[in-house]
Amino acid sequence: MSKKHMGSSIDDFLKKQGIFEESQAQAIKEVVAWQLAEAMKKQKISKSKLATLLKTSRTQIDRLLDPKNDITLMSLQRLRQWWAGGFQSS
Repeated sequence: MSKKHMGSSIDDFLKKQGIFEESQAQAIKEVVAWQLAEAMKKQKISKSKLATLLKTSRTQIDRLLDPKNDITLMSLQRLRQWWAGGFQSS
């Protein structure tokens, strides 16, 4: 007997519930927050140091690390540039 899946996918379910986009956005925030925390641990960078590197506040770093908060486009852009630079802390 084959083990084909029965029914629709989770994406289909979320779309029917009208929460697909919201769920996708939340998942992305959680991944970004986790990756940022891991990069900070690996590079031994404090929240204060990262705030200085990204030219932002420690409060904004707390927001980036908490996926329940909104993340601004400017903060994501700075984070992306820092990330692309190989997590340089100097």
